Amino acid sequence: MQRTHIPGILAMAAIVVASNILVQFLILDGLLTWGAFTYPFAFLVTDVMNRLYGPTAARRVILAGFIAGILCSLIGTQIMLQGDGYTYAAVALRVAVGSALAFLVAQLVDVAVFDRLRQGNWWRAPLVSSIIGSALDTAIFFTVGFAQVITIFGENADAEISWAWEAVPFMTVGPAVPLWVSLAVADWGVKLALVLVALLPFRALTGKKSARPA
Repeated sequence: MQRTHIPGILAMAAIVVASNILVQFLILDGLLTWGAFTYPFAFLVTDVMNRLYGPTAARRVILAGFIAGILCSLIGTQIMLQGDGYTYAAVALRVAVGSALAFLVAQLVDVAVFDRLRQGNWWRAPLVSSIIGSALDTAIFFTVGFAQVITIFGENADAEISWAWEAVPFMTVGPAVPLWVSLAVADWGVKLALVLVALLPFRALTGKKSARPA
């Protein structure tokens, strides 16, 4: 690992840890958490590292974020909370697995797409790779974490997240759908907005620099 990679590794770890903490705080009638506004910047860190130092450096940063996420999940599964007469883990098993899998797959796909597009206009690689990566992240996380069609985790794990199966109005105003569907759409909307916002710091941090061979 080179010293130049350390800022990216620290930034990625900080974003993952902060997002795991902020996800506990609900907003907008429970459709979103504050973590939804910090986590998407993980794609910014990956793309900046990819532009400046190449895909190998970006993958090292992803590994650091993956390890930080695993540690947060392991800690969260051991923290027991109480509410509505129930005792439950701060991080459910399915949520922990879905989070780790979504992060790893989405970030690695982001790196691959970015690398294919790096020779185009400066904005194309980070925009397209982040849109694809964030879509995968949302789809994998919410499907593995909450979808009823996933039954491999067992009854106890399903019971931990069964609250997300409740039929409620879509985005609080539409036809009745499982709650997790509305959560996924709201999460995806935030990611899309922040993909556009992140283009500004990406340009400021990378300028016209090209990646070093890796």
